[in-house]
Amino acid sequence: MSLTWEGEAADRRAAELAAARRRHLLDNAVGDPIVIANEFAEIRVVCVRTRNGTRLLIDSPKTGQWITVDPLELEALTWQNTATLSAMVGHPFRPLLTDTP
Repeated sequence: MSLTWEGEAADRRAAELAAARRRHLLDNAVGDPIVIANEFAEIRVVCVRTRNGTRLLIDSPKTGQWITVDPLELEALTWQNTATLSAMVGHPFRPLLTDTP
């Protein structure tokens, strides 16, 4: 028996593209990764060079989730209060704001 779902091919292609993008970014890593962990989470941070400048690749080995952030996006974290960050932690795996109006 084989389980499939509507949009499976599109999901697979998106995952393949994301994996290829991640590999490309890691091929352009600068220095060694830094691993930060506690009893709740573990992340790996690595500096990568892109054609648009330096980014941090933040990777969660446990979940497979990753993101790159540029210096302005990273600085924007310093503008937030603890309530904003708590809201992010309180609702994992979903954005605070949706893409649709």
